[in-house]
Amino acid sequence: MRRALAEAELAAAHGDVPVGALVVHDAEVVALAHNRREADRDPTAHAEVLALRTAARALGRWRLDGCTLYVTLEPCVMCAGALVLARIDRLVFGADDPKAGAVGAVYDIPRDPWLNHRLEVVRGVEAEACERQLRAFFAERR
Repeated sequence: MRRALAEAELAAAHGDVPVGALVVHDAEVVALAHNRREADRDPTAHAEVLALRTAARALGRWRLDGCTLYVTLEPCVMCAGALVLARIDRLVFGADDPKAGAVGAVYDIPRDPWLNHRLEVVRGVEAEACERQLRAFFAERR
């Protein structure tokens, strides 16, 4: 999670909400990403989606079974759906998102019985550090 936090700092440096993500396969980091919505002017440029794209290219396949995604903030609906579609085995995240979280806070997409894939979820890893980073970013904006 510390690598994801460092990646999130890169997002803040160019005015994006500081969210960082990485994908691990066989104990090796195969993708690192951070939010780039503002930088790229792309509403889908969330850290999780960018990390999934990079991991798929690195592994040469769209099915990311055997992979774990680490992210500093609970994924939104789009990102949680992408995790299911990518067949990620495990999600590890830091801070809960009580306004838009789709992994238990508002919705629970990765464990929805109607969907064709479920993933293990580990929440609250380095939560205080993740929350502190987000609070500091928004405090600067006010």
